[in-house]
Amino acid sequence: MKTTTTFLAALTVAVTFGTAGVYAETLRLGDFQSTSHIVSVEGTTKWMEAVEEATGGEIAFQHFPSQQAAKSKAQLDAVTNGILDAALLGTPYHADVLPLNSVVALPGFYGSAEQGTEALQTMLKEGPLREEILATGVTPIFGFVLPPYQVLAKTRLGEPTDWDAQDIRTSGSTQAMTARALGGVGISIPGPEVYTAVERGRLDAVLFPLASVPGYKLNEVVSHISTNGSFGGYSFVMVVRSDLFDGLSAETQAELIRLGDETALHVAQAQDESVAGLIEKWTAEGIDTYEFTEEELAAMSAELEAVSADWVTRIDNDKAQAVLETYGELISQ
Repeated sequence: MKTTTTFLAALTVAVTFGTAGVYAETLRLGDFQSTSHIVSVEGTTKWMEAVEEATGGEIAFQHFPSQQAAKSKAQLDAVTNGILDAALLGTPYHADVLPLNSVVALPGFYGSAEQGTEALQTMLKEGPLREEILATGVTPIFGFVLPPYQVLAKTRLGEPTDWDAQDIRTSGSTQAMTARALGGVGISIPGPEVYTAVERGRLDAVLFPLASVPGYKLNEVVSHISTNGSFGGYSFVMVVRSDLFDGLSAETQAELIRLGDETALHVAQAQDESVAGLIEKWTAEGIDTYEFTEEELAAMSAELEAVSADWVTRIDNDKAQAVLETYGELISQ
């Protein structure tokens, strides 16, 4: 259903703080995470509350978490079609139209959510990643990443031979390349469906960021969790439909982005801080939380070296190599 003419007309009014008689806009914001997930608690919800407070209620939100308005892979379409006004996108779910943004999924780059978020935020301000998102009809407000992916499994996975023929849940096609490089089979399943897939034996293992595990209760269905791997990442980007965003005053646009920058850093740090406590908790529950040995890391690294080169070839975009190089430079700073 398209956004009504009246609603669009109201959005063209320049919203300025403290000005009497302006419209109070309620933006419909889609989200596939539950409200108990750390990304929602420390990210989406915190940003919405900050925006409402900063604008004196002139901008409010109607939040649709847990895929209530659209499935995880349909969030972007829901915004561009007018079903939603904004959404927190999981960019790997939209690799068909945001292929360059999948660079974050490559293994062996950032070591913490804060490090990866700082690089992503820089690349969303200007350059190919931003341009790619704008081309879909939405405007990126802020972005952040999850902590580096680890492997959660029913048996301990270490040497590449351990991964042979394992059915592994991956987030999008880029991370599927990581699973294949190690000898496994990458299977793309949305986060909310992973618990059941592991429980019923459809999956042998899961590549997942540890800070997100409690939100999906995956610790209940696995017995081994790695703690020092680097199997790629995952980026979220908060977007607002561009025609709507462009109708806001410059002051309001700047405020949404400023608060977004603060939220991105906050949710990244919150995730990093949560990981140590989670590992301790799972260990006490009898789960094998283990570090890969130096030999295992070296062997896996050798197998994974080709993934970045393969990514550039598969993307088949004249900007892919430059994006990869920029990403690597930012991560190393």
